[in-house]
Amino acid sequence: MSSKGPEHFPQVFTPKSAAIFLVTGMGLLFYFQNEKAKILEQQEKDRANKAYGRPAVGGPFSLTTHTGGTYTEQDLLGKWSMVYFGFTNCPDICPAELDKMGLVLDAAEKEHGKIFNPVFVSVDPARDSPSRIAVYLKDFHPGFTGLVGSYQAVKAMCKAYRVYFSTPPNAKPEDDYLVDHSIFVYLMDPKGQFMEAFGQAVTVDEMLQKMRETITEWKSETGRTT
Repeated sequence: MSSKGPEHFPQVFTPKSAAIFLVTGMGLLFYFQNEKAKILEQQEKDRANKAYGRPAVGGPFSLTTHTGGTYTEQDLLGKWSMVYFGFTNCPDICPAELDKMGLVLDAAEKEHGKIFNPVFVSVDPARDSPSRIAVYLKDFHPGFTGLVGSYQAVKAMCKAYRVYFSTPPNAKPEDDYLVDHSIFVYLMDPKGQFMEAFGQAVTVDEMLQKMRETITEWKSETGRTT
């Protein structure tokens, strides 16, 4: 059997195949680098969403305080606001939630100082005048600011805060009707950004612990000390 020299073997790695290999390799490298960049970008988005991604709760509003002044979203800035939506004719849930907020505020102020702003927003504008809210709030924490406005103004704020309420739009003060509404205490940071929503089942201790964690994390992220 005769043997063949190297010149008799087919040339597999020709200049043409080398060029194809090089182009293919560069294409794969670009593809994988692009995919890696996409993965890193998504990971960064996921990290950011985990740290900052919260529901879009809150926004501009203008209502009247229980003392007759004007109150807007700008008045929420500078302190940690706790915002609750209810009404003075509420037989049990609202008083219980406002009492709970008072206990949380007293305990939180001892730990963090006077950095909190409790707000009560009436979802019954037909019956809750500023003077009526002023009398109502005397039974609760003295730091509360009560807010009320026209039906449309209240509806706009409730929409911004994703709050449901069933007050009839054309209700009159003498009408007899029931009001159903969302039961949440909204925690807003000193920049007016939504941080947490505490439902009816959340206890005082649970609220305090979550607020402690949220405030600590916020200080770390913003570099603030207060």
